[in-house]
Amino acid sequence: MVTQINTKTLYEQDFNLWLEETVNLLKTRQLDQIDYDNLIEEVEDLSKNQKDNLEIHLENILRNLLRWKYLIPERVNDWKVEILRNRIDIKRIIRDSPSLEQYIDSVLDECYKTARLLAATQMGVDIEIFPVELPFTKEQIVNPDYLPED
Repeated sequence: MVTQINTKTLYEQDFNLWLEETVNLLKTRQLDQIDYDNLIEEVEDLSKNQKDNLEIHLENILRNLLRWKYLIPERVNDWKVEILRNRIDIKRIIRDSPSLEQYIDSVLDECYKTARLLAATQMGVDIEIFPVELPFTKEQIVNPDYLPED
């Protein structure tokens, strides 16, 4: 059995072992021995990681939708595959954490700004070829069948 002081030390020395020990302490209800400070930090990080992951998928979809809509001569099928892959990943995230559906609304404009910059940089084009304002609705962005018209 590991004491609370030892679990704090363990956290810095062997993160995986710390996780296993923490799970064991929780399962056996040895709550007085849990390293609460680090456990709280890790649980908070889980939420942040889910949100960050969602934002990355949104940015990827938006970057590829922009390229598809505004760079017609350069179109490649891989862009469609990447759009679909990211939409599937978002669907899974929302399935597992439905509250993140509303989070999309709060970060969509910021994700678009990032996607716009990434698309222009990736393609070596002037950023001004892409609109300043988001040209897609949330429904279009997550719809697995939507691709912008020519």
